[in-house]
Amino acid sequence: MTYFVSENSVVRAIWAKADTVLFIFAGAAAEFALNKAVDWLYFTGRLPADPLARLFSTVEYARQIVYSDQAGAERAIDTIAAIHGAVEAQRGQAIPDWAYRDVLFLLIDYSIRAFEVLERPLTPAEKNEIVDVFVRVGQRMGLTGLPATYAAWQPVRQQHLAADLAYSRFTADLYRQYRRHLGPLRYWLLRQAQRLVVPATAREQLALGPESWLRPVLPLYRRTQRLALGRWLKSTLLPPAYKQQILALDGEPANLTPGPSPKERGA
Repeated sequence: MTYFVSENSVVRAIWAKADTVLFIFAGAAAEFALNKAVDWLYFTGRLPADPLARLFSTVEYARQIVYSDQAGAERAIDTIAAIHGAVEAQRGQAIPDWAYRDVLFLLIDYSIRAFEVLERPLTPAEKNEIVDVFVRVGQRMGLTGLPATYAAWQPVRQQHLAADLAYSRFTADLYRQYRRHLGPLRYWLLRQAQRLVVPATAREQLALGPESWLRPVLPLYRRTQRLALGRWLKSTLLPPAYKQQILALDGEPANLTPGPSPKERGA
């Protein structure tokens, strides 16, 4: 069987642990709020109504792609394209290519940053693997001119961070929704996690601050995460409505079939 991502790829290791995925989730939550195309995510009303569900949808599709065979991954990517195409038709406008690139680039960046915060430094070859996977996703969606290597991706990522992020009324509203859905303690933890993985440009715009209270406790958590204490701590801190969904992020997805149709899912 031919997989979209090889079975020994570091990309599979990154997306097979709930802890790492949650840090990717935290970074994505920050950048979605700042992205100048965030109005597209508000268009259907699904994002402000339940921002956690919308972000989990992104994570779900990313994991479907990472662990599926070639044909299954291509079906998942085509479903993503169809969903966005339906929203474009409703609005009568096209989502700009740079907005699609921003999502691919943040998935690359936070895959690297989250793994390195929680596990170890990645090698240049491993970083190239990560870029290759998400570039192939973009190419399947019809994007062109994507960087082929980590070295080529870095300056383009910096250009996107400088040009495509801005604090807006959507940013303020989305963070209010994060706080409302997470509660004060979990919202504080979200911002602490964001301090660890979000690039300086975005940290400054969100006034996250330079240092995270989580940094000194990470070594202890690494030693306990596979023990009963670590599992209890994670379970206690998770939002009840999403606890089982988050805990299921450990390991490969059980169901590798594409999600509901674009009409059923919306954006």
